[in-house]
Amino acid sequence: MTTEAATRRMSGAPCWVSLMAHSLSATQEFYGALFDWEFRPGPQHLGPYARAFINGREVAGLGELAPDRQLPGAWTTYLASDDADATAEQIRCCGGTVGVGPLDADDAGRMAIAVDPQGAVFGIRQGRTMTGTAAVGEPGTPVWNELVTQETRAVGPFYENVFGYTSQAVVSADFDYLTLYLDGQAVAGIHGVGQALPQDRGAHWMTYFAVPDTDTAARRVVELGGQVLHAPRDSAHGRLAVAADSEGAVFTLVQPAA
Repeated sequence: MTTEAATRRMSGAPCWVSLMAHSLSATQEFYGALFDWEFRPGPQHLGPYARAFINGREVAGLGELAPDRQLPGAWTTYLASDDADATAEQIRCCGGTVGVGPLDADDAGRMAIAVDPQGAVFGIRQGRTMTGTAAVGEPGTPVWNELVTQETRAVGPFYENVFGYTSQAVVSADFDYLTLYLDGQAVAGIHGVGQALPQDRGAHWMTYFAVPDTDTAARRVVELGGQVLHAPRDSAHGRLAVAADSEGAVFTLVQPAA
């Protein structure tokens, strides 16, 4: 499940995750206590923003929504691009929408926010000196990104055409999943959940964060004012729990399989 650091730099690979929240200070307090993150100011081109660090290495970003934006807080997965402007044009040509940018973001490079044909929001990022998540596979770091949508066949071709993925499908009577590959390396997944797709969020990208013990982390989420939406369970990739932070932004905890 873990995407190695070198793979994260490949065009099309998830390279960064960022959360837009209503209270930056409260969100820093929640994730700092949950994942032992430290924070430093980041680029302010879209408003207050901080970068999260583990042992001096960048792992994620936290931004604050403008007071008049009544949007729910949510994590955004950014996919690497060698040319953000060309990727943005390809997104439009393949039926997606570019809502923000491309624009320059200091050392973070050139970025844009887009929406796929099924309504899931994602980012693209053309890095400069700061190329993306620096710590990989450690507790508190993002280790997998997965699109949760109604069905894989409705959106899989869009991502394949825009980012050049090859894919491998797992489709059965009760499971619809597409693993996306770059140069033979699994970099992300698409999970079709049918009518189980949450109506309040619709299609969305899910970020998986590594933890030493999923059950302990799930209890800590509740102590910090969050919720456990799906209780810890075992899977082929480790022990998982779906949680929401103190503002309702959803993410997954994973204790990777040994």
